[in-house]
Amino acid sequence: MERSLVLIKPDGVERRLVGQIISIYERKGLNITALKLVKPSREIAETHYVEHKDKPFFSELVTYLTRGMVCAMIIEGPNVIETVRKINGATDPAQAEMGTIRGQFALSKAENIVHASDSPESAEREIKIWFPEAE
Repeated sequence: MERSLVLIKPDGVERRLVGQIISIYERKGLNITALKLVKPSREIAETHYVEHKDKPFFSELVTYLTRGMVCAMIIEGPNVIETVRKINGATDPAQAEMGTIRGQFALSKAENIVHASDSPESAEREIKIWFPEAE
């Protein structure tokens, strides 16, 4: 069974959208096999976003992710990575279709409410960061 890491970022938690967002994944028939609320450390955020380390927005990403609570989930299902990314919508909410999570809830490209793994390799790397106890 394919796995994906999904994060409901601080803006989603602050706006009390966690239940609504989780229900969207569940209604699509996906299985949430692990879930926790956590306030990410700087180390976790930097490790999570390591591929952006040399980009000018890296510091902003880390600050955003560490500013509050995050709902981290492992979601499983057939074609889960592709399915979750379609459900989430384009990174820029102005480009996201209205029926997607970002199309409905995200307020800006910088604060785009959710993260999802973009490949099976990324999923396994990210799951180890957020759920080390799952090994």
